[in-house]
Amino acid sequence: MEITPVASGGRQLIESYGGGGFQVSGERYRGSILVMPERTLAWPVTTVEELSPESLEPLVALGAFDVVLLGCGPVMVQVPADLRAVVRERGLALEPMDTGAACRTYNVLISEQRQVAAALIAVD
Repeated sequence: MEITPVASGGRQLIESYGGGGFQVSGERYRGSILVMPERTLAWPVTTVEELSPESLEPLVALGAFDVVLLGCGPVMVQVPADLRAVVRERGLALEPMDTGAACRTYNVLISEQRQVAAALIAVD
């Protein structure tokens, strides 16, 4: 699905999602991704069940974010409480939602110059 982002002053914008990938700032990515203000990385996670503190380590290592939007796939799924606690101890606040909502929310928050990241599970 194509979304129309607002100009963000050089920050990564999610232009579309679906078909098993994403279009971010003019570049097409197959599979799941991690999107941060200045970069986008491939992410091997394909389901919420695969989430672990280690899978989110690139976000911990690359910066302090106000919030990390977790695009769970086609529907929102709750993150297990024990995982949420471990991730919070590492300085990340996860907000789970479906992937489409996470893409749209990321673009709004990045246009507001917020320190936001998105961990997005690809959808068809």
